[in-house]
Amino acid sequence: MCCEFINMVLLSDMVRRERSSYIPSSYVWPKNERPNLLEMESSDVSIPLIDLHEMDDHQHSLVVKAIGEACKSEGFFMVKNHGIPDIVLSEMLRISKEYFKLPECERMKAYSDDPKKNVRLSTSCNVKTEKIASWRDYLRLHCYPLEDFIHQWPSNPYSFQEIVGEYCKRVRELALKLLEAISESLGREKKYMEKALGKQGQHMAINYYPPCPQPDLTFGLPGHNDPNAITILLQDTIPGLQVLRNGKWLAVNPLPNTLIINIGNQIEVLSNGRYKSVLHRAIVNKDNERISVATFYCPSYDAVIEPARELIDEEHPRITKTFTYGEYYDQFWTLDLQSESCLDLFKV
Repeated sequence: MCCEFINMVLLSDMVRRERSSYIPSSYVWPKNERPNLLEMESSDVSIPLIDLHEMDDHQHSLVVKAIGEACKSEGFFMVKNHGIPDIVLSEMLRISKEYFKLPECERMKAYSDDPKKNVRLSTSCNVKTEKIASWRDYLRLHCYPLEDFIHQWPSNPYSFQEIVGEYCKRVRELALKLLEAISESLGREKKYMEKALGKQGQHMAINYYPPCPQPDLTFGLPGHNDPNAITILLQDTIPGLQVLRNGKWLAVNPLPNTLIINIGNQIEVLSNGRYKSVLHRAIVNKDNERISVATFYCPSYDAVIEPARELIDEEHPRITKTFTYGEYYDQFWTLDLQSESCLDLFKV
């Protein structure tokens, strides 16, 4: 695509060109909905930190129990000793940053506002439906089966496909390990969640949040739930993620070589509400750009999603009707991220 046809479509390029002290009005939130950056709760370990190394020895049942408790009470937890080498994590962050430093014309080869495309570079969240824009650009990739999609990914920067492909394989292994633990924590056989997701799918969003001259007026992403099964998040060293706990936003500061796990809508359904998909958001800052890599592990499009019969009783009535993930996913992309919950549309 030739640069003559690009009219500041991407936020990052607009920021670099204009170098303004103000943000465009399309990014400004109403006063009562803006992030109050002075009233955030923060600590180094604000959500449970679980050591997965102990899953491979006699502590397995204790780790499963800890994961279940985190899913039930928080919907979020961190993991360390997760089996993905530090070099794989650092290379993933490095190549992601390099991608967003490529010339505009090169990056725009992947641009699309069609959420069904296997590879697409876009901005904000859903430019077709949202009322207020988010301070974010992102590259979204389909990742599983890897051999079906890797050749469609950008080939620039050099070794992008190799580095991102290796990370995707490692994250899938971790996702399956976590799904087994989540199944066991619910009293189900360990392959329950994996089977419930059908042939399975794996998507990735490489998020780029440029420095923002007025971070108190906007969001990197507003509060939302994830539509998939579980999300595995890799962050750089710049804080930005916040989780809603007891009506207050809690900052989740990055810890070296850890990954953040959160429960998506599909696990909430499959667990019949035992485990909750929790609201979370991303804030931005004035001085630093931020990179995060979110892996969304999800059901296949034709997978039939419904609560496990064994988890339905008088105290826990069925929370949703039966649906396919394709029905859910299509509905999700018709909604405004910041104002509607897709899960509500499928509740009994």
